Amino acid sequence: MRRMITAMVHNQSGTLSRITSILNRRQVNIDNISVGTTETEGISRLTMIIQADTLAEVEQVTKQLNKQIAVVKVSDITDEPHLERELALIKVSAPAPVRSEIQAMIDPFRADIVDVSLKSIVVQVAGSTDKVNACIEVLKPYGIKQMARTGVTGFTRG
Repeated sequence: MRRMITAMVHNQSGTLSRITSILNRRQVNIDNISVGTTETEGISRLTMIIQADTLAEVEQVTKQLNKQIAVVKVSDITDEPHLERELALIKVSAPAPVRSEIQAMIDPFRADIVDVSLKSIVVQVAGSTDKVNACIEVLKPYGIKQMARTGVTGFTRG
C-alpha cells in the first residue's frame, strides 16, 4: 500500500542516511523522497512515498523514525486531507510545425513551455503524480528526449 510520510528534521549531515537506513532495515520500499528547507531555520521537511504491506508496519516505521535525535516530528498523512505536488521537466522533439499542436495538448494540464530550441521544447508540468503521468503520456507520441521529476512533496491542509 502507498503511504505518504512527512518528517520535520534538523538540517544536519547524515540525517537522510539514518532515516533511509531505518526504512531499509524494515524492508520498506521508498518510491520517492524529497527534502527541502522550511520556514524555520535549521529545519527541513522530508516527504516520502513508501510502499508497506500493513498499517502496523507503517506505524512501526514512524515510531522508529520519531526516536531519531535529528527528527522533530514524523506523520503519516495519507489518510488526512493533504496537498501533494510533483514537478516534471520534459524535453520533447518539436520541430516548428508541431509546436502549436503540442501547446494545445498540454494546455488542459496547465503545463508551460519553458525552453525552446530549433528541434525541441521543454515542458514544465506541476501537480499530482496522476496529472504529471497523464501529461507525459500525451507527450510520448511526439518523442520524449529527456525527463526529470522532482518527486512528491506535500503537507496537511488547514
